[in-house]
Amino acid sequence: MIRILLVDDHKIFTEGVASLLLHEPDIEILGECQNSEQVKALLQITLVDVVLLDINLGGESGLDLCKYITSNYPHVKVLAMTMHSDESFITRMMKNGANGYLLKNTGGQELLRAIRTIKDGQNYQSAEITEIIMRGLSRQKHVEKSLYQLKFTRREKEVLDQIAKGKTTRQIANELCISEKTVETHRSNLLSKFDVKNVVSLLKIAIEYGHVK
Repeated sequence: MIRILLVDDHKIFTEGVASLLLHEPDIEILGECQNSEQVKALLQITLVDVVLLDINLGGESGLDLCKYITSNYPHVKVLAMTMHSDESFITRMMKNGANGYLLKNTGGQELLRAIRTIKDGQNYQSAEITEIIMRGLSRQKHVEKSLYQLKFTRREKEVLDQIAKGKTTRQIANELCISEKTVETHRSNLLSKFDVKNVVSLLKIAIEYGHVK
């Protein structure tokens, strides 16, 4: 028997899912919760196998609640079921330990398949979610390739090396015999090329991709 806890701040949704699962012989609905406090209270007194979890909840978010569940109850599987198809939500939810991710437009048969799959110890994402993840990986690889292949003028490389040594604008200007304004121009160009907002991020990426040692 798969013991399930339904978590969504819209009671009409949990009631709908409960009615869908009601007649499945291998599934038992333990309860319906609308917030994290109710979930935490039930987990302390009830043996749960799978939590169907929305991201938007009253108070603590489903993202944080997912991390709490997987950290404190490692035997409990978390299946995200939400309207959020943005890659950042998917990535954060999976990073926080979710075993599966479905959108709320998912059909009943796929929901059942996902529940049984993650109960058996495997992860599950719908085809739509898998496609979103793959597109994100493709974009990431493209960005990483671009970062490895960044080109700099001789002066930009000199300024970057000086920044990596912790030199101030004035010190760099004196070292390279250029004006402070010119140093700032090169610094601005470097931030633009690396697509970052500050020098800390600039140096982190520059070191990671081998542009400074």
